[in-house]
Amino acid sequence: MSESSLSRRSFLGAAGAVVAGTAITPSTAVAAPWVSRRPPAKPVVVASANGIRGVQRAFDLVTAGSDTLDAIVEGVKIQELDPNDMSVGYGGLPNEEGVVQLDASCMHGPSKRAGAVGALEGIKTPSEIARLVLKYTNHIMLVGKDAQRFATSYGYQVEDLLTPRAREAWLHWRANRGAGDDWLDVARDERLSLSTTGTINMDVVAPNGDISSITTTSGLSWKIPGRVGDSPIIGAGQYCDNDVGAAGSTGRGESNIMVCGAFLTVEFMRQGMHPKDAALATLKRVVEKTPPRLLGPDGRPNFGLNFYAVNKAGEFGGAAFGRSRFAVCDEQGARLVDSAALYE
Repeated sequence: MSESSLSRRSFLGAAGAVVAGTAITPSTAVAAPWVSRRPPAKPVVVASANGIRGVQRAFDLVTAGSDTLDAIVEGVKIQELDPNDMSVGYGGLPNEEGVVQLDASCMHGPSKRAGAVGALEGIKTPSEIARLVLKYTNHIMLVGKDAQRFATSYGYQVEDLLTPRAREAWLHWRANRGAGDDWLDVARDERLSLSTTGTINMDVVAPNGDISSITTTSGLSWKIPGRVGDSPIIGAGQYCDNDVGAAGSTGRGESNIMVCGAFLTVEFMRQGMHPKDAALATLKRVVEKTPPRLLGPDGRPNFGLNFYAVNKAGEFGGAAFGRSRFAVCDEQGARLVDSAALYE
């Protein structure tokens, strides 16, 4: 066959055979490009200690495929609907006028959206109303009577949230709040007067790495009507970033607001800190920003504040001024674990 009679097809076929022949030679093989892959997330739910039942519920839901925010709303609702938890939802301790006012906020990592309600009256589950604000409005926070009106537009019924037990605690506090008022003091051993700053924060990492956070509370007991703490404040009571992690708090809300504690904890994790170390670093910032009137002779705060945090890899941690515990649920099940203590 002459060179001129060599067809294009014959030439390509011959060239392909040569290339194929050399391609299988080990000495001439070309390595595939290196590809970086993020390790799969470890699903986990963390919460304040009163969320021990809720973390199990949320973990079961998120590992079964539920959305991260939906899962933790169902988790915190256990406390919101429990009349025996006097720091959250139905049965929560009232303000100084005997009215229960509830706060809540939430963030959904995948959609980068947030919702909150403040000073909400008559609705047992403020977590659900905060989620409605997130899902169906272009706003982030609704407050007071207008938050209630928003809730009733979605079919929620206004109810009396003051349980007999909470009312009794309020009446006892009112009777003993001052020696110079017109109320007769009640003997201390007659009934226990309850006072609380209790709240529930919950944060979740799904198997696919998606993250959400939520905080709900009845706020500081006997507060001035209209007082709103850190729980409904995005970046204070809770915060999440789907690329980094989530954090939230319970305790004295005013002190947390002053340092934007949840946001700061997530930012510390963004810098590479473990969740436990990030929470401790935020507590140190709180101490730095605390006015002298709130510090004891030893320089330590005379109030309580806890932080809970989890990163995208599923590592978690908590921190408090002293000894404390928080709830966690992962493949090992739901349990209480020790928080790191700023002061031993």
